[in-house]
Amino acid sequence: MEKVLYDTRMAKRAVVRNMRKPDPVPFTKVGYEAMKVRLGELQAKREIVLVSLQRAREMGDLSENGAYTSARFELGNVDRELRRLEFNLKYGVIKTPENTGKVGFGNQVTVELNGKEYVYTLVGTQESDPKKAMISLESPIGLALLGKKVGDKALVVMPDRTIEYFVKKIN
Repeated sequence: MEKVLYDTRMAKRAVVRNMRKPDPVPFTKVGYEAMKVRLGELQAKREIVLVSLQRAREMGDLSENGAYTSARFELGNVDRELRRLEFNLKYGVIKTPENTGKVGFGNQVTVELNGKEYVYTLVGTQESDPKKAMISLESPIGLALLGKKVGDKALVVMPDRTIEYFVKKIN
């Protein structure tokens, strides 16, 4: 019986060859530009954290050095956020809102719920911020509003209740 040799270099090439490019990440123009600004801020912050890490390293014993541990933790947080932003900038695409008369990406929607009006902007998951009324298209409210026209009702079904939104205006 012949012995088969396994070439690890070929296996690595095969894995790289079969890897699929990630799906594009949709952003509004404002959100994409804000990400670029945040990237610059984090790169500057990383330099400051590296200096504090170097100072803490010079203090001596690293096993009981709280400043060193804290600086390493902060560097890890900054690096993690930088990787996330770089990925989003690399695969992000700017989508412009379409005025089709239907709720879609980037549209600002005015809805009525129990006599009160709310204004939401529908964005991608990476850009969503409920505090700023920017909700993801993949959220329950976003999914319910998607494709609706002015005058339509959007039902958000939850385990304990159903919420009915009335679409008043689409910008």
